[in-house]
Amino acid sequence: MASERMADGPGGDRPETPPRAPDSGPDSRPGSPPRPPEGRPEYQPRALDSIDRDILQMLQMDGRASIRSVAERVHVSRANAYARINRLIDDGVIRGFGARVNHERAGQGASAYITLKIVQNSWRTVREQLRRLPEASHIALVSGDFDVLLMVHTQDNRALRELVLTKLQAMPEVLSTRTLLVFEEEDLEPDA
Repeated sequence: MASERMADGPGGDRPETPPRAPDSGPDSRPGSPPRPPEGRPEYQPRALDSIDRDILQMLQMDGRASIRSVAERVHVSRANAYARINRLIDDGVIRGFGARVNHERAGQGASAYITLKIVQNSWRTVREQLRRLPEASHIALVSGDFDVLLMVHTQDNRALRELVLTKLQAMPEVLSTRTLLVFEEEDLEPDA
């Protein structure tokens, strides 16, 4: 059962090639529209039909679901389900597959949202520095009283303090920070 998860292909139990990760390089699928460089938004959203939305919902609940189970759930052939998933990947709708982590059980007992005020026009530089922080899990450029919202997970409050004081506040583009300690968090999952 576990061996068939996301491994069923259109013509049998195992595909000749698994669903691909997004690719913007010269080896991308012939005839597919060119992708914008990393970090640039795509301005032409892909129109999704009800089957695509059902597939997305199912994969959000279980990213390891088999092609067979996806096809059965949305009432299409395995070949159709496989092609649709690949198209969603190729079009950048599906950015990848991953695990939802319980940070506390993974030894990261302190979580926080950190707001940053940054020097005007320094977003790209700050974003690259924040991406390199192993503690960072989400980065957003926002409007309002601050410029950047950063979600971090650290081992404990001491590690959180070191992150803020020695890494974030040491960045010359960061004018100020504010740390909002997370007492409890829950990832929202799509309805079954």
